[in-house]
This record gives sequence, structure tokens and C-alpha cells, in this order.
Amino acid sequence: MADTIFDKIIKKEIPADIIYETDEVLAFNDISPQAPFHCLIIPKKAIATINDIQPEDAQLIGQLYLAAAEIAKQQGVAENGYRVVMNCNKDGGQSVYHIHLHMLAGKTLGWPPYSDKVKQI
Repeated sequence: MADTIFDKIIKKEIPADIIYETDEVLAFNDISPQAPFHCLIIPKKAIATINDIQPEDAQLIGQLYLAAAEIAKQQGVAENGYRVVMNCNKDGGQSVYHIHLHMLAGKTLGWPPYSDKVKQI
């Protein structure tokens, strides 16, 4: 599998505004934010999609969510709330095939995200 843009960010081959890093996880601000605060939280291990997660990756996936909680505290958005989303494949909105959480905060977020286009029941 060819390196994705995230692999290159992990290797520090291309710049990113990194806001959190451990041995297993890296987080950086999204270059096209969809909320006042929008970062991406990625594992350093390359896993293409949710469908490719293996049982042995369970602890790593947990680390992504622990990172989200820590970032929320650091950014001052934990109390008011935030959203984390992981897209899977084309129809799910995935554009980079290296799993990642989108973390959005800083405003009230509706649900579903496209609620203005869906008739409410």
C-alpha cells in the first residue's frame, strides 16, 4: 500500500499543525476545518479503513478515544462537548485511507449533520 498523506505527516515529511502526540497516536489541526475547532486524530499504525481493524488493534483504537478526551480538555471544549466521527470508505465520506477520527467542537453541532436536508419525524 502506498503512503498516504497521513503516513507522510507521521514521518514528518510534510508539515502539519501537530497538537498531540504519543508513541501510538498523532493529532493535528484540519486544514479545512468544519467547526471552530477541528482536528484529526490518527494512529501511527497504518490501517486503511474501519473494515481493516483487527482484534489486536482494539487497544490502539481505544488510544484514539483517550487522545480525543485529552485533546478536548487541552482545548477547553470538554465541558461544552464535542463530536468525534470516523468515516469508512467512499460512501461514508472517507477520502484518506488511513483511519482517523475527526474531532469537531466550538459550536453547537446538529444531528444528523445534514439535518437541514432531512424531513424530521
